[in-house]
Amino acid sequence: MLLKNILKREKTLCDYFLQFYFWRMEQVKTFENLIVWQKSILLTKTIYQITKAFPKEEIFGLGNQLRRSAVSVPSNIAEGYGRHTRVDYKRFLSMALGSIYELQTQLRIGLELEFIPIQKFQETINLSKEIDRMLYAIIKKL
Repeated sequence: MLLKNILKREKTLCDYFLQFYFWRMEQVKTFENLIVWQKSILLTKTIYQITKAFPKEEIFGLGNQLRRSAVSVPSNIAEGYGRHTRVDYKRFLSMALGSIYELQTQLRIGLELEFIPIQKFQETINLSKEIDRMLYAIIKKL
């Protein structure tokens, strides 16, 4: 009897969580309201500013790779949000997370090649890690 009551209580808590989750999703009318998307747009703008200072021979090399990785993050967040299923949303958020890791690696390479000043590297890597943590938390809650 005690186990039955515990299971019933846990089911009720799970139902409340799901109701809150769907209520919260209704409050977010568009992907543009997602803080993680907004921060990833800021990250993309920062990457574009950084890569403008890259040597000309890197325009189609590391600079292009950094830009593509950066653009991929908010794009995958938006596309996943637009799919309207939890499975697809989670899959696209996972792709955005992969792009963040790719971007962090490329930033490190840019630093090692002395294309990126250390202060700009630190600011950008910190922003990318914040987005990384936010994406990971959302994925775990879905």
